[in-house]
Amino acid sequence: MRAKLLTVMAGGLMMAAVPMLAHHSFSAEYDRAKSIELTGTVTKVEWMNPHARFYLDVKDADGKVTNWEFELGSPNGLMRQGWTRNSLKEGDVVTVHGSRAKDGSNLVNASNVAFENGKRVLGGASSADDPATK
Repeated sequence: MRAKLLTVMAGGLMMAAVPMLAHHSFSAEYDRAKSIELTGTVTKVEWMNPHARFYLDVKDADGKVTNWEFELGSPNGLMRQGWTRNSLKEGDVVTVHGSRAKDGSNLVNASNVAFENGKRVLGGASSADDPATK
């Protein structure tokens, strides 16, 4: 009986650890030295765990539009910073500062988001520091 109980407990602990193994660190995916600032129009917002995300259409100097993905903190962490699920909506024009993905894809860990009215909010990014304030 005791061996069976220990086996069940060990299995439960291993299953509880699986989500932690799936979560990545900032430095595993993003490069703090690849700071970027982009302005564009919000095309999609995903308010879900483990990280909220949003997408921007960004126009370059030649007029070519490219869609970028931005990772924010968790919805719970964002709410503690004053965000709501309606803070960012499709059609909003924002400027985002953050760190690019190491693989060069159009993926950014957002440090802060600035709205057209001048309001700036932290992105709850998985990076501890806000590079825009340095």
